[in-house]
Amino acid sequence: MPSKPISIKDFPKDEFMVKGHTACPGCGMAIAVRQALKILGKNTVLAIPAGCIAGGSTTGPFPLSGFALPTVYCSFDETAAFLAGIETALKVKGLKEKFNVVGIAGDGGTADIGLQCLSGAVERGHKIIYICYDNEAYMNTGIQRSGTTPYGAWTTTTPVGSLRMFKQEPKKDMPQIMIAHKIPYVATASPAFPSDLAGKIKRAMEIGGPAYIHIHTPCPTGWRFPPEKTIEVARLAVLSGMWILYEVENGVFKLNVKISKRKPVKEYLSIQGRFRHLTAEDLEKIQKEVDENCKRVGM
Repeated sequence: MPSKPISIKDFPKDEFMVKGHTACPGCGMAIAVRQALKILGKNTVLAIPAGCIAGGSTTGPFPLSGFALPTVYCSFDETAAFLAGIETALKVKGLKEKFNVVGIAGDGGTADIGLQCLSGAVERGHKIIYICYDNEAYMNTGIQRSGTTPYGAWTTTTPVGSLRMFKQEPKKDMPQIMIAHKIPYVATASPAFPSDLAGKIKRAMEIGGPAYIHIHTPCPTGWRFPPEKTIEVARLAVLSGMWILYEVENGVFKLNVKISKRKPVKEYLSIQGRFRHLTAEDLEKIQKEVDENCKRVGM
C-alpha cells in the first residue's frame, strides 16, 4: 500500500525541533527535519551522528539540544548500529512497538562513512527508520565532496581551476543501493513537497521493518544561493527531474510526483553558484543523463 500525502492543514501542531537551533539561515535540512519530526511525534527516539544536524551546527554544543525528544549522539559512522542497539533494548523491555527508532544522518555519514553499518543493520531486519538528509557534500566540515555530490559541482575538494575542474564522478544513487537490500520501504522526498514527505514518514512508521527515506536538502552555504531561495531550489530539483520523488514498498515501485513538462536542468543549475562554471557542453551532458533517468521511471 503506497503512502498517502498528508495535507498541510492536517500536520500535527506539536514542534519537536525547538526554537533557537543554530542551523544556517535557509537550511534545507532543518526544514525537512522539522517536517519529519512533526509526523514522527513524541514517541520517538533519535540517534544523531556528527554532521550538520549535530554538534555546534544545529543542536548546539553540549549540553544543549535542538530536539524535544530523547536523543543519542553517536559517532559519524555508527548511526545504524546505535539504532539497532536501541531497537533491540526496547524489544527486550517489551517496548518495541511503542517507539519509533529513528536515525537522521547526512549524505557523508550515510552514503560514505556509514554505509557498511547501515547495510548490516537493514540486512538484519531491525525495525528502524533511517532518514538521510542529502545536502550533497560534507557541509559541516567545510563543503568537501561526498559520494552524493553531483557531477559538475564545485566543492572545496573539487575546486574549479587549472589543475582540477569540479567533480567528475556521478552522484551515488543511495536509494537504489537500499532497494537492492530488499527492505520493506525505501522512499525519496523533498522539503518543497511537505505533504508527500509527511505521507512517506507515516508509511515508514507503519511498515514493520527497516525503512529508508532519502531527503534532498538544498544548502545555501555550500550550494551558493540566497537563503530565502531554499524551497525554490528544492522545487526546481524536482520539476527539472534532477531529483525524482518515488517510493518502493516490498519491491513495488511508485512514482509519486510525475512532471508532464519538465523544466530544463539549466534553470535548476544556474541558480546555484557551485555550478556557475559549467559550459554548454557540460549542461548538455547533465540534461541527457536526467532525461535518461526520467525515462527509466516513466516520467
